[in-house]
Amino acid sequence: MALLVPWPAHAHEAPHDQRLPTIGPAPDFTLTSQDGARVSLHDFRGKAVAVTFIYASCTDICPMLTANMAHVQDKLGSAFGPRVAFVSITVDPEHDTPEVLKQYAQDFGADLDGWAFLTGDPTIIREVGRKYGIFARKVAEGDVDHTFLTSLVDPDGILRVQYLGVRFDLEEFRGDLLSLLDESK
Repeated sequence: MALLVPWPAHAHEAPHDQRLPTIGPAPDFTLTSQDGARVSLHDFRGKAVAVTFIYASCTDICPMLTANMAHVQDKLGSAFGPRVAFVSITVDPEHDTPEVLKQYAQDFGADLDGWAFLTGDPTIIREVGRKYGIFARKVAEGDVDHTFLTSLVDPDGILRVQYLGVRFDLEEFRGDLLSLLDESK
């Protein structure tokens, strides 16, 4: 289910004593959370944020990505929520209502004090995905083929790193989130 990314994903090769690369301002959005609240990326200013794209009925890679992120959520301890946040945006807004996303979040043990699962108008979701480099299209049986890209946004709203796929190093991912916090001190 690997798809092409419209631009090269910016994985980092920097040694641990160097800052993560800067891609540019992270595209803002306003969507609807699993609780029916309006949520915008700028609501997370001051926090390191990981933005992913998933859909709840996925039986392939999305559950693996969400489980990996739940593992990292747990490893972040008290930083998760107050200083680090996750945002998972559906690529199947026609089916992923706030109620469906809330159940999906609960199924994976997501801490909803620091993790928002978002849906919205399909046109807006497509545009947000496009701005983040996500390609998504419906295929047979209601599945959605889409790019697996996890974007890290620093506390100032700058897109810093994108991980392509789901098999990235989780400890490096956790460390990158924490390094973005260290930079902002």
